[in-house]
Amino acid sequence: MQYVVVQVILKEKLWGTGSGNLTSLEKTLNDQAAKGYRLHTITTASSGSKGIGGGDRIQATMVFESLG
Repeated sequence: MQYVVVQVILKEKLWGTGSGNLTSLEKTLNDQAAKGYRLHTITTASSGSKGIGGGDRIQATMVFESLG
């Protein structure tokens, strides 16, 4: 089996809940699927804050496995 590991940093919205850039996560998933990989594992971790007005950062680490 072949695996690919990808990390994406998501910036939390300053007001409200949820990520302000889930499209970058979606793009990463779709890019790997187009290359013949499927998501095997995903983990998330807080990777700090940029302070006032910056919002928190969440690091998503994804492991993809080859379908071929």
